[in-house]
Amino acid sequence: MEHAVSLLPAMWFVLLGLILLLYTALDGFDLGVGIVSLFVRDERKRGILMGSLGSIWDANETWLVLFGGIIFGAFPSVYGLVMSSLYLPLVGMLVGLIFRAVSFEFRVHARSKRTWSLAFGWGSLLAAACQGFAFGGVLWGIPITHGRFTAGVLNWLTPFSVALGAAAVGGYVLIGSTYIIMKTEGSLARQARTTALAGAAVAVVAAIVVTALAVARYPFLRERWFAFPGAFITIVPMALALAAFAATILGIVRGRERLPFFGALAFALFGYAALSANYFPIIVPPSLTVYQAAAQPEILRVMLLSIAVAIPVLLAYNIYQYWVFRGKVRKNIYDEE
Repeated sequence: MEHAVSLLPAMWFVLLGLILLLYTALDGFDLGVGIVSLFVRDERKRGILMGSLGSIWDANETWLVLFGGIIFGAFPSVYGLVMSSLYLPLVGMLVGLIFRAVSFEFRVHARSKRTWSLAFGWGSLLAAACQGFAFGGVLWGIPITHGRFTAGVLNWLTPFSVALGAAAVGGYVLIGSTYIIMKTEGSLARQARTTALAGAAVAVVAAIVVTALAVARYPFLRERWFAFPGAFITIVPMALALAAFAATILGIVRGRERLPFFGALAFALFGYAALSANYFPIIVPPSLTVYQAAAQPEILRVMLLSIAVAIPVLLAYNIYQYWVFRGKVRKNIYDEE
């Protein structure tokens, strides 16, 4: 029984990572498409991009709601710390998501579609950057005294969080561009290959900076990289992530349509696996572990029953959506009333 209780926080750490991965992969290409739309000048083509997302974007964001709910229920102290220390980037993210949502509804009926197209693009960029800032603020460390946040409102703003913000934007541009390659044709798809390579370059450079800063800051990361079995557990998923990244770039260069998108998804999967293995059991650096932050075992057990129902239902809904709206988007269906 005691062994089972000790496993519960670890299980929820894995579930939290899984849901964050699903959000990053699914809403990530939404945000990436929005950012790429800023580089598209033809309003008809912008309509095609928004039309390719019109029936799926809101369901993708459901994973973010679930992620926040799990932190609140399973790791309430983490929720309190994050909301206290990351107020500005979280508000910025919500503002960006609101602009995106409003632009989807208003652009169809507006006389000046460009205004709402720009709201869609800039809202996507703001949300993506703020997600990177917030994640960077957590991974760099939150000052805690007696369980409370003890620093200023700009504590999250560091070179590390800025680099992670750039990595998030670059990664979203990569996965969004590969989605455009898969869903469109002609000049849009050709332009997406260029933006995909640009996003990949930004993501790789920023990821190298993030990794170097993190390893320099935390001794436990260095220990895991250069000692067995930590090196095996962390380096293997990193190697797989690099292989997936190479496959993605190769697919883009060789003119493949589906390989770049699924390669980018695999890159995100293995990247998150490596990140989780590096930090576990720490959930808020430098020292707050999942065992210290977890809710009572009874709460975690009840939540397991709920999540066992929620995740399959949400996944089934996403899969059904993608199946129904599969195929190429060849015309500006979004502006048709």
